[in-house]
Amino acid sequence: MFRRWWALVAGASGVAGVGAAWLLAHPDGPDPSSVLRVLADCLGATTLGLALLRTELFTARNRPRIFRTAAIVAGAWTVAEVALVVAAATETFGSDIGALPASAFGSYLTGITVGQLGVVTVLCTTAACLYCLYAYRTDSDLAAVPVVVAAVVALVARPITGHMSQQLFGSLFIAVHTIAAAVWLGVLAAMALTLRARGAWASALPVYSRLAWWSVWILAVSGTVNAAVKVGGFGALIDSGYGRIVPAKTVALILLVLLARKLRAGWLVAATAHRTRAEASTVHAALHVCLLAAAFGLAAALATTA
Repeated sequence: MFRRWWALVAGASGVAGVGAAWLLAHPDGPDPSSVLRVLADCLGATTLGLALLRTELFTARNRPRIFRTAAIVAGAWTVAEVALVVAAATETFGSDIGALPASAFGSYLTGITVGQLGVVTVLCTTAACLYCLYAYRTDSDLAAVPVVVAAVVALVARPITGHMSQQLFGSLFIAVHTIAAAVWLGVLAAMALTLRARGAWASALPVYSRLAWWSVWILAVSGTVNAAVKVGGFGALIDSGYGRIVPAKTVALILLVLLARKLRAGWLVAATAHRTRAEASTVHAALHVCLLAAAFGLAAALATTA
């Protein structure tokens, strides 16, 4: 039962993160679309994580069969991205969904940069879903690298148009930040969804630990630069909605790092030595993903807050 429902709890945790950000930032934001955004981000991260499990990063002998799960997750991600595109179009033209003319929606998709990038995102998520579905239905041992590429492009397409894109190397900073966060959550979520044997956890967990270590450092550096550019001064940490969310996200990152260190000292050692049952490892991973999803909620809200 836990294997089936923990992902829903993670989604609810992400939404709760958005709610916490709303309490901090009101009335400056965040936009209601942040709820869709955090769900899309978590689904995208998980799609990337599932694909990475089938790459040379992980031992071939213990690589799980991921394509069925990846097709489902990427399909849900596609739905979320389509909803985000529609929501953004209605906001741009100031009308309800039912009242948005088809011509206006078409103009948004073809004539506005954000709309064009939305199309790119949906095309990439759809391609990833169809590729995984084909691999699953034909029982093919296809490489997962095309899914990795599609997921990376889809994940960074929207964030690179934010405020950092106006700075030198700003788009690169935000792209690296986005992928580092996706790897931290996504690979662990993928492991919780697919690994069923003690030996698989013993093989995969040390690899994930190294990936997470690098992700944390990248997030810390790129996030600090991003916040410094946007906030501008200490006064804005109180006066602006964006500034009030930044300390909360920072505290969340610190707590997650401290928890990760504790898990590394206990769970990682025990799992690597085959002393932890696969079910217990799944619980550890799922609970950590739920906490990471809450931080994703803060980040999604931050992206839509003035």
